[in-house]
Formats: sequence, C-alpha cells, structure tokens
Amino acid sequence: MSTTTSTIDALRGSLDGRVIQPGDGDYDEARAVFYGGVDKRPAAIARVANDEDIRRVVEAARESGSELAVRCGGHSLTGSSSSDGGIVLDLRDMQTVDIDAERRTAWADGGLTAAEYTRALGAEGLATGFGDTGSVGIGGITLGGGVGFLVRKYGLTIDNLVAADVVTAGGELRRVDAETEPDLFWAIRGGGGNFGVVARFRYRLQPVDRVVGGMLFLPATAEVVEGFMQLAAEAPDELSTIANVMTAPPMPFLPAELHGTPIVMAFIVYAGDAEAGERAVAPFKALAAPLADMVRPISYPEMYPPDPEMPKMLAYGHNGFVDELGSADYADILERLQEPVAQMQAVQLRTLGGASANVPDDATGYAHRSRKIMVNVGTVFMSPDAAPAAQAWVQSVADRIHGDDDTSYVNFLGDEGPERVRQTYPGGTWERLREIKRRYDPDNFFRMNQNIPPADG
Repeated sequence: MSTTTSTIDALRGSLDGRVIQPGDGDYDEARAVFYGGVDKRPAAIARVANDEDIRRVVEAARESGSELAVRCGGHSLTGSSSSDGGIVLDLRDMQTVDIDAERRTAWADGGLTAAEYTRALGAEGLATGFGDTGSVGIGGITLGGGVGFLVRKYGLTIDNLVAADVVTAGGELRRVDAETEPDLFWAIRGGGGNFGVVARFRYRLQPVDRVVGGMLFLPATAEVVEGFMQLAAEAPDELSTIANVMTAPPMPFLPAELHGTPIVMAFIVYAGDAEAGERAVAPFKALAAPLADMVRPISYPEMYPPDPEMPKMLAYGHNGFVDELGSADYADILERLQEPVAQMQAVQLRTLGGASANVPDDATGYAHRSRKIMVNVGTVFMSPDAAPAAQAWVQSVADRIHGDDDTSYVNFLGDEGPERVRQTYPGGTWERLREIKRRYDPDNFFRMNQNIPPADG
C-alpha cells in the first residue's frame, strides 16, 4: 500500500493531534509495537486527539484508498496495529477517564491501557475486569471479549460494557448501546475491530478495592497441575485463576537450578472478603511446597505492575477451548515441556465459568460461554531461525489437547488464516456478524484485524 503526500499534508493541516512521518525524530519509537518480528513502516502515524481527529483520519484513508491500521496498546499478535505504507490511527493520546462513582459507570477514552484505566478507578475502590497484562489497550481487549482476573466474579469485559462511541467506515460518530443501534452494540462485544474505531467506552464499575491476589509458583507434576485445575473449577466465583504450566524463566527469586524446569506460575485473584480469600487460596498453596508465594491482600491495581524492561521477543501460540482435561492430558503436557525447542514453552490453562457462563452464547459476539477451560499453547524465542521448531511443537501439543475442536478466542488468535477466524465464531454468530459488517462496512474498509468479511449482496 502507498499513501500520497497530499493525503498526509492534508492530515497535518487538519488534525488537533500530530502526524508523524519517516524522518521525524520519534518515528521509530512511534511505529514500534509490543512483539518482536514486526517491523512495519507506515507512511504516516496520526496521533489523534479527539473524535473529530478520528473522523478525519478515517475519511482521509478511505478517500485516498490508504490502508488503515488502528493502534492503542500495540499487542496485536499479527502486527495488524501497524501498516506498511498505510496510515496508523494511533489512539494513545486519548487518555481521559470520566468516573461517575454514584452511578457506578465510567467513560474511558480508547487510548488507555488496562493498567492506566485500573489505576484511575482504584482511587475510588472500583474496577472493570480486563486481561492479565497491564500494557494491553482497553480497545483491543474489550472488542474481543476480555478474559482476565475478574472473569468468574464479574464476567467478561464486554459483560460490563454499557455503551460506546464508534466512528464507522463512513466517518460517522455513533453512540451505540442496547437501545440505540443494538446490532452494532452486539457486534462490537466480541467481533473485534471489524466495525469501526471506538473513541470511548462506557463501563459498568464493580466494587473491587482490596483483593487476595498475586502469583503463586509451584513445582509442576501431573498431580499438582490436576489438583490445581480441580480446585479452580470447584472454587467460589470470587476466585479466578490462570495457571501457566511452563519452563521456569530466569526470574531472580527462583533458584538458578530451577531455570528451565517445569513449574506452575499461577495468577490468583479473590475478589471479596480478605479472610474468605485466604481460606479459598490455602488449598492451592497446600498442593506442594511453593517455590515462591506472592499471593496476599493487595489493592487490585497492584495486579498490573509495570512491564519489565526486556528485549523484544518472538512468540508463537495456539488458542482454543476444552471442557475437560484428564490425568493423561496433564502428564502429556509435562512430558512435552521437556522437549527443548524454545527459550520458554508454556501451556496456559484459564478456568472459566462463574459469571461469564451466566450469559447466553447468542447475547454477544463472543460465543463461548459454556466452555470450561481456555487453553493457550505458546513459545517465546529470540531468533527467527527457531521459529519452525517452535511452531511445530506448538501445533503438535495443541493437536493433542484439542483434537478436532477448532474453536478459539479472537484476542489470542495469531496469523492463522481466514478459516481459523471463521471457527472463532461458532453457530449463527458468524452469519450475524457478517450481516452487520455488510450494513456498517460493506467495502471491508476495516480489514486490518482478524477479519470478518461482509455478507454477500
């Protein structure tokens, strides 16, 4: 793709925000994204300041035929938050949070990260659940669903979304909610960035001040992993867990002899009374002598510490759902982790259920409410030469775990082709999303994403 000089000059003269181009001193910093292996060079990066800036960028890109990528946190696994030769609409300078503590709602600009938003709400003892990484943009995670630390107590992020301001492909700013343009509101709750640029979100706020939470490190045996998952499934809804069965990274608080050996690195959050929380997490700590125990009463924003300084790494993964895992599955996972194919290998197990399952599958664009466990198989490596072995390992482990079940969660989907995107939206969800796409974006202008093509006709 190429973007004309006249288009860029017109944007420079019309935006309240900035337009950054090759040759500008901060161009390389502005175009960088989270993951390694993505080195795209956009013709222009529009750091928008307000709704009108968003509209103008969308109109300029559409009229000039330029490819448009939308960026906030830059965590896209496929690199779709950047463009080679196109325009990046960068929301990061839109940072306002307007909290209505009495009504328990907040309007939040689409340029915020999960950590920034959570810190702003923490001062009021309130929260909205996002994912497990603070530097992820609230836009990307919300539009895909949002599965994180509060999923069993308060549901997905989209279950707490009550309205949004969306700039559509026609350059129109629309306020959408359950009464006003309900089809578009349904689609943006799980359908990803296919339907427009969300300038701001209105969230329902939950009373989350102090939690019992943090990381728990356990030695990994098949018995420990199976016991952890049984406890997680039987736990009260206040308790959400993410169990990473993995090769131990070189963390300073882990003895050197454990580096590279199988461990369970678990995130645990109990959103409720501290004494009840201590009782709920005690059985997890009793599964084996912890290698490190950081689970304690903390403020909820402490679950999002700053990302550590580290070189950009390459990653490859596979995501899907299962409804049960048995002793043989856990033993097989541990055995496969012994195969040295990457700097780090992991099988992440997210126990679902609770509030997230109390919503019908067809109520939103996210259609996996009845599934019990989300599984992510992943590798992290430094050199592109390691990619073939890492990818082969991921695929073989995923095939063993999932069998013929090809469903997935769009926010963890890599560059896996249109058929995998189709499998992300089971039942009638895919057809309904395509119909709504046809109404709001018939030319598939918003295609830098896990793309849902408009319905024919």
